[in-house]
Amino acid sequence: MELLKDRRVLLGGGAALALVAGLGIALTLMHGAKSPTDDPPASRSGLIVETGRADDTKLDANRPLRCFVGGQFVGETTLAECAKKNGVATGALDVGVDETGALAAADQAGLVLTPLPPPAEAPTVPAPAATPAVSTPAVSSTPLAVCWRYAGGEWRKLPGEITVNACAQQISSGKCEKAGGATYGRWGDETIRLVPGKVESSSDNRTFHSIIDLGPNCSIPSA
Repeated sequence: MELLKDRRVLLGGGAALALVAGLGIALTLMHGAKSPTDDPPASRSGLIVETGRADDTKLDANRPLRCFVGGQFVGETTLAECAKKNGVATGALDVGVDETGALAAADQAGLVLTPLPPPAEAPTVPAPAATPAVSTPAVSSTPLAVCWRYAGGEWRKLPGEITVNACAQQISSGKCEKAGGATYGRWGDETIRLVPGKVESSSDNRTFHSIIDLGPNCSIPSA
């Protein structure tokens, strides 16, 4: 009798364990059948707004800026309205900053505004240099930098790195500026401009100081 009783206990316990295991498997299968993803945003109530645009840094055509006509300030207008006042196409206007540091536009830069600097370039990674021969390198005390010339409403980069005097020579192209006129360029991080009798430089596009006095026939010394 004790043996039979023990066998019944074992059989009952085994059946209970099998039932618990079966329920666990069933719950696992039911849970796995549900989708873990949430409802798509379009099915939710309310409004989803994304801020920021890729062109936020571009000049807004509807943004008022200081407009100059014939070198005279005529008020704040849009770029298209300023072009109309100057009697030119929108793309023919020079856009930059005036002496107050405000964004401005004119039919030509001249002395009323300084063109915006050229876009920043990605730094050039130099190629691995070969093992140099043993020699005494010549040390130059004259600083060199990249030179840009502003003409026709756009910046043009000149090849290589040159001195500020050579850059001014390239910008001037041997011509003399008329009264009230100016020709602009960039030498490194400095804005340079040619005005009657001299070459000026600025680090903030607003305040300029003389760096080179022009010689006869508007000549620029080599150094």
